[in-house]
Amino acid sequence: MHGVNVGERLRAIRRQKGLSLHDVEARSDLEFKASVLGAYERGERAISVPRLLRLAEIYEVPADQLLPRDADVEINLTEGADLDAGFTIDLVKLHALDDPEAAVLSRYAATIQLQRQDFNGRLLTIRRDDLRVLAAVLGRRPDDLGIRLDELGLRASTASA
Repeated sequence: MHGVNVGERLRAIRRQKGLSLHDVEARSDLEFKASVLGAYERGERAISVPRLLRLAEIYEVPADQLLPRDADVEINLTEGADLDAGFTIDLVKLHALDDPEAAVLSRYAATIQLQRQDFNGRLLTIRRDDLRVLAAVLGRRPDDLGIRLDELGLRASTASA
């Protein structure tokens, strides 16, 4: 998904909340400067996953609501996959990989763990909302992301513990 599309969505949500760029700057205690927010919204500057998640908190919306709406993209990782329950990533394998996308995924996983206060360090369930955010950050369609995770061998076995 292109940065301009993400920016358009960021602007739409901010406006729906009745906030100006300066309102968001003030609400974030200057964490987000109005000029930087404007650059995100115009697609001139890419937003990182942690910053996107923080904006979702400030706007009081689920993170996936800050992503573009794409009615043509159907999330379908594999035939019969139950994405409402998410899927599980093997963090041990993830941290052992030397791959640029794995590095992004690793940073995102750390952010999710921090938010959930889940530090078991071995497995992490990626929920449907997380999947949309992660796919957008990696510039992939959600179903392509599942294929890539399988190629990297990161999807943990779904056997019951």
